[in-house]
Amino acid sequence: MTLALQRGGWIIFVSILVAYMLTVMPLPEWARLARPEWAALVLIYWCMAVPHRVGVVIAWLVGLGQDAVQSTLLGQHALAYALVAYLVLRLHQRIRVYPLPQQALIVLLLLLLINLIQAWISGLANQPVPGVAYWLPPLVGTLLWPWIFVIMRGVRRRFSVQ
Repeated sequence: MTLALQRGGWIIFVSILVAYMLTVMPLPEWARLARPEWAALVLIYWCMAVPHRVGVVIAWLVGLGQDAVQSTLLGQHALAYALVAYLVLRLHQRIRVYPLPQQALIVLLLLLLINLIQAWISGLANQPVPGVAYWLPPLVGTLLWPWIFVIMRGVRRRFSVQ
């Protein structure tokens, strides 16, 4: 446990907490519709950067935390995040060599997959079908990806997360 904390494990935990805080931060009504999945973006980054430390189980736990933060059906985000983490772990060596605009397109597909899974689960629970605005957050997350990647890479290097 101490070795994991010495190699920057606490940074991963803190970055996920910051993502949760950004998720619950109060925003005006017009901006709430475009709030990206911060936890998913941070999770995708850590799965790409340190795949031996952040995997499907961590993604499941982050998803359960996201379910609790957003008061959604328990397991809804967990299932989507675990699937996305699995895909990123399988393809992380390919994704990491792409330039940021191409990475952003892959992140768009991953975020759309998360929304699709959540819409499917909502449909199974007889909740209303989401409207067009439901698909806006993946687009915003895609536009933010280059900045998130650069900031998170700087944090990872600064604190020597291996």
